[in-house]
Amino acid sequence: MLEPESPRGIVLFGAGAGGDPDRYRSLLEYLARSGFVVLAPRCERFDPRTVTPEQMVARPVSMLTALGKRLQDDLPVTAVGHSVGGWAALCLAGAIPYGRDGQPLPVPRESKISRLVLFAPTVGWFQAPGSLVTVRAPMRVFVGDEDTVTPPDSASLLRQAPAEVDVKVCPNVGHFDFMDTPPPGITSNPQLDRVAFLEDLAVQTTAFVDAPSGRPR
Repeated sequence: MLEPESPRGIVLFGAGAGGDPDRYRSLLEYLARSGFVVLAPRCERFDPRTVTPEQMVARPVSMLTALGKRLQDDLPVTAVGHSVGGWAALCLAGAIPYGRDGQPLPVPRESKISRLVLFAPTVGWFQAPGSLVTVRAPMRVFVGDEDTVTPPDSASLLRQAPAEVDVKVCPNVGHFDFMDTPPPGITSNPQLDRVAFLEDLAVQTTAFVDAPSGRPR
């Protein structure tokens, strides 16, 4: 948890499959410096290729548990997440994921979540009709045009939600470039200045989180 002296909002953050929020430290610290309480639980690391429904459900549960410590505060809540952390944020905002057996997963919801910021979100679990009809929180979605894990076109599925959905395609960006510390062996496109990209990502994310009530910037 990162907490400024006079908070004006809460950011609930979900990490990717690695489960380690420290790998997104620059973003989280920028949000805290900008006046937002940051709740970023550490979660179990798993392999997305072999993940179980129980492991997936544990992600939004862990985020909701972290948020529960601050729900008494009358502060707006934005859910932010990368990859499967974005999946978890969507679940908390009302999305209904379906497993490989065609049955909905028992994920929790949190009505206080008023906005979503998603980085390369995992959305394949929401392909069933009606999976997104109860998601009304405005979304800012960032996808990389070189992402082979969650291809940028996959984010178009989110437009089925009855919410404002703003998708930004980031040039020269791969799936793991949203992290300060990518997994071992992962390299970025040499044309990408990843430090500058992450700085701009933090600025854009904070501007969306901090926008006045009504239409976010």
